[in-house]
Amino acid sequence: MNKTICLALTGASGMPYGLRLLECLLAAGCHVQLLYSQAAQVVARQEMGLELPSRPADAKAALLARLIAAVDPEKLSIFGREEWFAPVASGSNPPDAMVVCPCSMGTLAAIAQGLADNLIERAADVVLKEGRKLILVPRETPLSAIHLENMLRLARAGAV
Repeated sequence: MNKTICLALTGASGMPYGLRLLECLLAAGCHVQLLYSQAAQVVARQEMGLELPSRPADAKAALLARLIAAVDPEKLSIFGREEWFAPVASGSNPPDAMVVCPCSMGTLAAIAQGLADNLIERAADVVLKEGRKLILVPRETPLSAIHLENMLRLARAGAV
């Protein structure tokens, strides 16, 4: 059985890492539920010249056209920031794991504080409460004491 992975792209530097991870997950046969922030749209344009449209269907077409590996388009689901009825927003249908790559310190802090003001934060909250794997890939340095305390809080909650 193939895994379902929720992948969130946020506004931290390092968009090539997130897109390469998307490609590898799809090539491995995983079903990927993709979420991205408004800041991720800006970073994708700046770092990669990639336009990530706000409409999920348009974003899916743009991403599939950009991927190097041949993948099954049915394995990629993209949800808008405010799609509160998306499967990732419910503990009745959590993904097997979630990765936030790249992960901004703002997103990391929101998750550490248990906020759920957008779909990325809500999905992370669901993954943690359901005891699933949450992997955060922070890309900002230097780290302040607040950043480190938020990371410690998340590690204690089960995040990696």
